[in-house]
Amino acid sequence: MAKRFDLLVFDWDGTLLDSAAHIACALQSAFRDLDLPVPTTEAARHVIGLGLEDAMMYLNPGLDRARYAEVADRYRVHFLAGDHAVELFPAVASGIAALNQQGYLLAVATGKSRRGLDRALSETGLAPYFHATRCADEGFPKPHPEMLQVIMEMMGVATNRTLMIGDTTHDLQLARNAAVPAVAVSYGAHLIEDLESMNPAGCVGSFEQLLQWLKQNG
Repeated sequence: MAKRFDLLVFDWDGTLLDSAAHIACALQSAFRDLDLPVPTTEAARHVIGLGLEDAMMYLNPGLDRARYAEVADRYRVHFLAGDHAVELFPAVASGIAALNQQGYLLAVATGKSRRGLDRALSETGLAPYFHATRCADEGFPKPHPEMLQVIMEMMGVATNRTLMIGDTTHDLQLARNAAVPAVAVSYGAHLIEDLESMNPAGCVGSFEQLLQWLKQNG
């Protein structure tokens, strides 16, 4: 059966890497270090994938923008301190390799920095499988459509032949803004009911289920 999609664009944190809890904890620790009100775990998980300004506006609307860099610096310290213990979700390593072997073009659209993504791709061994990547510090962050638009232009793939895969409503809104279909994964940062409210083409509970969905629909 002919493939429906040529290009699969993955979010990174919470979709391929089991990092949502670590990110939320690092964010909370950053606010605590600076004697700022510590966001709830739910709030910290909600902003995963957003750009710095949008995340800060959500977590502390009254915070002076001049202090955003302080929060980002403290977050980076805490994130890097525990980054080595964060692992890929089960079946991701073999699944990404299999999708590459099946002829899909693979890409990443992430809220991480370029330095952070390059380090993560190298440490996980997944770098050779991805044909394009786009990070939050290279243009407009999610949910602005630019990330997907740039990747599709680089790969020469149309919107209807592209699929976005992510664990947050920000990923699904990014796809909607770029007129690209999307599949949600419910094992990451956002609750399944919030993901389903965005009416994705599919919603799966594990990476194994995602691979099965692609076998049937991709």
